[in-house]
Amino acid sequence: MSSKKLFTIRNAAFVLLFIALTLVGNNIKLSAIWGAPDQSFTLFQTFGPLPGFFLGPVLGITAVLVSELISFFMLGKAINMLNLLLLLPMLGGAYVFATFGKQRLSLAIPVLAIILFNLSPVGREAWVYSMFWLIPIICELFFKKSLFFRALGSTFTAHAIGGSFWNYFATMTPQMWIALIPVTAVERLVFATGITVSFVAVNTIMNRYFADARFDVPNVSRYISLI
Repeated sequence: MSSKKLFTIRNAAFVLLFIALTLVGNNIKLSAIWGAPDQSFTLFQTFGPLPGFFLGPVLGITAVLVSELISFFMLGKAINMLNLLLLLPMLGGAYVFATFGKQRLSLAIPVLAIILFNLSPVGREAWVYSMFWLIPIICELFFKKSLFFRALGSTFTAHAIGGSFWNYFATMTPQMWIALIPVTAVERLVFATGITVSFVAVNTIMNRYFADARFDVPNVSRYISLI
C-alpha cells in the first residue's frame, strides 16, 4: 500500500477517534481477570479490533498499539512483564479482524496458543479450557462472510494469546480454569456482540462524514450477515 493511501484524512480521523474511544473504554471496567486482582477487562474489548478492518493489518495493529500505549501511561500502569504482555492480545485480535478468511497465518495463532497452554503443568490438567481456541479456527473456515463470526474469531484469538501465557504469570489452578469456562463463554459472546455493534456504528459515522469525499470507506452491508 502506498504512503498516500495510508496517510489520508479518513485514516487520521479514524485513528484520533479510536484513541479517544480507547482512553474512555479502558477506564470502564467490565469484569475482573481471574488470577490477578488488579487486572480487569474493560469496554475496550468491545471495539479494540476495529482498526484492523478500517486501516488494514499493518496500520491497524500500529493504531491499536499506539492507543494502548497512550492509555497505558495515562492510567499510570506499572511497567512489568505481565502488563506489557497484556498489550499483545488485542494486536492479534486486530490482525484477525483485518485478514479474516484471507490468510492462513491467523489460523496458526490459536494452534500455537493451545500448544503453549498445554505445555504448562496447570494447563495440561485443564486442557479442556484451551478448546475454546478452536473457535476462531471454526469461525474462519466456515463463516467467512459473517460479521458476527469475524468478531467472535477476533475476540477469541485475543483471548487465546492472553490465555496461553496467563498461567505462566498469574496464580491459576486447574480448578480455576475449569470454573472459568462458563464465565469465558458469556464474556466472549458479549465482547463479540460489542465488536459487531461498534463496527456498524463506526462504519456508519465514517460513511456519513467521508463517503462524499471519495475516501475508501468499507461498506457494512457486505458483512452484516449474522448467520
